[in-house]
Amino acid sequence: MSAPDATGEPKRATRRFPLFTRDTARPEGGGRAAPRGAPAPARQWPILAVLGAVGLGLLLTALDVFRYGTILIGAALLAGAVLRWTLPDVGMLAVRSRFTDMVTYGVLGTAIVLLAMMAQPNPWLEIPFLDDTLHFTIK
Repeated sequence: MSAPDATGEPKRATRRFPLFTRDTARPEGGGRAAPRGAPAPARQWPILAVLGAVGLGLLLTALDVFRYGTILIGAALLAGAVLRWTLPDVGMLAVRSRFTDMVTYGVLGTAIVLLAMMAQPNPWLEIPFLDDTLHFTIK
């Protein structure tokens, strides 16, 4: 039961969560990236920029430019992390809390870029202990 507070509004008298959720909170920074009067693409430019770069990376990957395409995909995720960190409102690019979004975009972007640089044949980046681990496990 809810008891009214000093203004007469119902106030939860218990610390338990309500049985039914009536709405969800918008993520921190999840407001529009442009004023309300701007067209929809302008209000959501951060997510459109990241998705456009990922789409271009997928196109490059499909056109047999694998390494450059996957590096572009990882760089787009890293750019999403930077946008999430620097801009106060990023629209639909905000999914969770600012910290969680930055860590998720950053870790996935870094992993994709590193894996693209280590792809065979002729890797651009060689990590010696990974090669030793592979030889140890396959012996």
